[in-house]
Amino acid sequence: MKQPVELRLRLRARFLPLLIGLLAAAQLVVPFRGWVILLIGLGGGWLVCYLWVRSLGYNLRFSRETRFGWAQVGDRLEERFTLVNRGWPPALWIEVIDHSTMFNYQVSRVTGVGGNTQTRWQTHSICERRGVFTLGPTTLHTGDPFGLYALTLRYPNWTTLTVTPPVVPLPTIEVAPGGHVGEGRPRANTLERTVSAATVRDYLPGDALNWIHWPTSARRNALFVRLFDNTPAGDWWIFLDLDQQVQTSQADASTEEHGVILAASLADQGLRQGRAVGLVTHGETLAWLPPQTGPGQRQEILRILAVANPGPRPLAELLARVRPAFNRQASLIIITPAASGDWIEALLPLLRRGAVATVLLLDPVTFGGAGEAGSTLALLANLGVSRYLITPELLGRPEARPGQQGNWEWRIMPTGKAVPVRRPGDAPWRELS
Repeated sequence: MKQPVELRLRLRARFLPLLIGLLAAAQLVVPFRGWVILLIGLGGGWLVCYLWVRSLGYNLRFSRETRFGWAQVGDRLEERFTLVNRGWPPALWIEVIDHSTMFNYQVSRVTGVGGNTQTRWQTHSICERRGVFTLGPTTLHTGDPFGLYALTLRYPNWTTLTVTPPVVPLPTIEVAPGGHVGEGRPRANTLERTVSAATVRDYLPGDALNWIHWPTSARRNALFVRLFDNTPAGDWWIFLDLDQQVQTSQADASTEEHGVILAASLADQGLRQGRAVGLVTHGETLAWLPPQTGPGQRQEILRILAVANPGPRPLAELLARVRPAFNRQASLIIITPAASGDWIEALLPLLRRGAVATVLLLDPVTFGGAGEAGSTLALLANLGVSRYLITPELLGRPEARPGQQGNWEWRIMPTGKAVPVRRPGDAPWRELS
């Protein structure tokens, strides 16, 4: 637990010094026993309240802890708060004010703590919006029993919480593979391996232990893993259209949010299949992430999507801008609500170079907007492009509901018994810094 950076003590009863001064002057001018009694009572009470609140300022300690640094929309967020009073005067009331930026997150409360004791409580909330938020800082307001003084303790400790878009199963979407038979390059982290090992490389975190080539590792006194020959596969380039002119609806029901969820879910699907997945989108800023494999790429894609917002750049401009970076092995996954299809002309040069496209067209009508997607789908069909018409129902299925972290996870045994695999309390607590 850390000392607050800011401690502010303020006298609320500003009339008290004036009143005591007047009583003292009256005693000097017109001596009277009643003035003395009032002076002793008011002065003594003032002194007691001052010492009381000074003790609280010196002896109160506050900390807050969280379990996770990353979360997904639908996950449960848990925080634990601890308030310690190391002095004898009790804090009869303490207003805990939270300054977190988390959407729809209310943990402020009024509590109290006795002398030489501590109180602890936990809060639970559901992450409802993607984004990068802060938990903390925190301000405490308290005072003496008579309300003469107001004490403010500001604890600047805070941490960043990244809430990523949900990753949901997409059983009805298949990405057209890029490249042709005999093309492609060996990949070190693909899941589709053959029994033929071509060479070795340095061990990297995340590599499976059964890939380690022990003779080479023993000879060179360092860990090396085998590189396998594998089936050729084109890189996945996910294009997310965030042109603000073509988005429809608001908040969770918008084409923007559904497009982000589709991009996150497809990226996860591709990486699990051993593909190298990249992301290109241009909302408020340009996001250009070349294809890579591994869990680090997954986290980076989700981090970009967590803060993605619509911008002024149309999809056609984005496709034209990145055209020189693609080869004929690439699989282009285009996610867009632009039913007019004016971006298809910018796609044609990429198709001529051998890139293979899969288009996920968010149907604007079903999202509450206007626009007919039939002609665009027909044109894509004539070009031989795989296409899907996406409606809100795709992500409204029960199995597509996100949110695992912070919840119970069960495994059904062959006997039919449900065994807990993960409990909400398994993750360790981390103090805000």
